[in-house]
Amino acid sequence: MRLSTFILALAVSIGTLGADEEKVVYVVPIEGTIEKGLAAFINRVMAEAKSEGVSAVILEIDTPGGAIDAALTIRDAILYSDVKTIAFINPRAISAGALISLASEHIVMVEGGTIGAATAVDMQGKKASEKVISYFRNEMKATAEKRGRSSKLAEAMVDEDVDVEDLAPKGKLLTLTTEEALEQKVADFKVSATDEGDKLQAVLELYELSNASIYHQSENWAEDLVRILTYPYLASLLMSLGFLGLIFEIQSPGWGVGGTIGILCLGLFFGSHLLVNLADWSEILIFVVGVFLVLADVFFIAGFGVLGAPGIVLMITGLFLSLIGRFDLWTWDSVGMATRPLLIAFVLTVAAAILMIRIMPSTNAWNWLVLQAEERSDEGYVAVFEYDTLLGTNGVALTPLRPGGTGIFDDRRISVATQGEFIEKDTLITVVEIEGTRILVRKADPV
Repeated sequence: MRLSTFILALAVSIGTLGADEEKVVYVVPIEGTIEKGLAAFINRVMAEAKSEGVSAVILEIDTPGGAIDAALTIRDAILYSDVKTIAFINPRAISAGALISLASEHIVMVEGGTIGAATAVDMQGKKASEKVISYFRNEMKATAEKRGRSSKLAEAMVDEDVDVEDLAPKGKLLTLTTEEALEQKVADFKVSATDEGDKLQAVLELYELSNASIYHQSENWAEDLVRILTYPYLASLLMSLGFLGLIFEIQSPGWGVGGTIGILCLGLFFGSHLLVNLADWSEILIFVVGVFLVLADVFFIAGFGVLGAPGIVLMITGLFLSLIGRFDLWTWDSVGMATRPLLIAFVLTVAAAILMIRIMPSTNAWNWLVLQAEERSDEGYVAVFEYDTLLGTNGVALTPLRPGGTGIFDDRRISVATQGEFIEKDTLITVVEIEGTRILVRKADPV
């Protein structure tokens, strides 16, 4: 019995030693402004940490804050994870950073660190509406309650009307130093080492993880790209280029470069917003239905507006919902943040469309973007036609010219383009300029 007991104890000891050696810790940096691309990165890391069974995730935080919707996404990924999470504030967790820290199971602060000042502001840096303040205050409160921390202190970080004696009198937002956070039991420990490596090692020792394998996490190329593509001004550019591409495709016969560029830009816009949980498939479906309605109105219905108007409304709605982000309530602040990139995209699209429709037809680049000549197999071999003989002659628009299309001249189908104007089908037209195979026309003068 004694020998078997010894063997069992030895096996348990070896198993325990092996378990210690197999401990794995992820170190995740949360630096700079918190935005939507960072949320996608944290979501991936937390999901991977759970699937790999890591011992802990250390979130090394140094941020002045950022977007509320991104912070809420990160908060949920941390708060509802089964993995041990340690917020290492090195040296500050301000605004949205405070919410992320409070969502963590443990908080360690470097000596001389700060946490707090979490009131919400709009895009101009002004204090947000009372509705948004109330909403974010309760998010902070609920997060603190779930982690067993003071909900009053969490509220005081957001709302200056919350009075915390000796720390933040009414009218002042609460920001805690490392010593104050320890005293109020917001933080669990502090580290005072000066070397960055020593600081992290000190945190590991506090939680008996000094022998764990450390894996420093970083964003992959796709997440870096998403962070760039979801930047508001670049999102506006993608929308504008997408609309311009579709406009050119509608105006020219066949499928060409314009349509390809338009689909690619809109795909990048929706794809990037889908990855950061700003858009979902329902919003993409709304946009696609709107595009089909506009195309059906242009090509199958005389005039414009029967299907085109509701189609445009659906397209704008899909884009707007993708931009508004993750808000459990709609406010003028959130609507304004989503509307601004849309307005910028609209102005860019209108200005570029006017410029390109008026100037591009007279440039060689137009031949690359718009199909000019048309050949049909059922017509058999056709000798080279001397286009110069068409100058000044009249014909009829076989298709609408937007500005590209097809005209009939002496029973011959010829691809033509206007100088930017729209000409209805069956309208009498006159050739005004010929450059190689590029034929420009205008409405013919009344006889």
